[in-house]
Amino acid sequence: MRRLLIQLVLPVFFCLLPILAAGLVAVCIPPAALQFFWDHIGPMEYLILGLGSFLFFLQMIFCWRALRWRGTSFDEGSDRWVTNLAQAAEWFPMLGLIGTVAGILLTFSSIHGPTPQHEIIQKYAPAITATGSGLFMALINMMPSWMILLGREVIASLGGGAPRPPGEPS
Repeated sequence: MRRLLIQLVLPVFFCLLPILAAGLVAVCIPPAALQFFWDHIGPMEYLILGLGSFLFFLQMIFCWRALRWRGTSFDEGSDRWVTNLAQAAEWFPMLGLIGTVAGILLTFSSIHGPTPQHEIIQKYAPAITATGSGLFMALINMMPSWMILLGREVIASLGGGAPRPPGEPS
């Protein structure tokens, strides 16, 4: 029973946590804001969400591999990949800001002469969707590497060993 817990149940649990956390964050966004987002989604948001989802999926595969207890140590072959993919997530807020700036420039270029405030706000608001996409993807793509650190501590303590810091020789 303990072996099943250490080698299957806990790795699955720790791999599901980032997915559940991403879902929780999405559920906590007010429905009107989500509806506005989906009504105004553009190419930059599709790029951010598509690339971010792909990187997240890859990290979850490597997260599973990294959390496998081998009796005395973990499968550390995935660590470099998880680290590199998590670092790639740092670019999502920048992509979101590029989309936001592009949206603001588009808004200003469409204003000719005196324009009522509500029209300016209506034209400006979609520029924020890129920022939201970038922040959301950055957040969920940082979770798998953190989950590996936490999961390894728990699994190793139950498995009777102490986890080694990443990069330390066997």
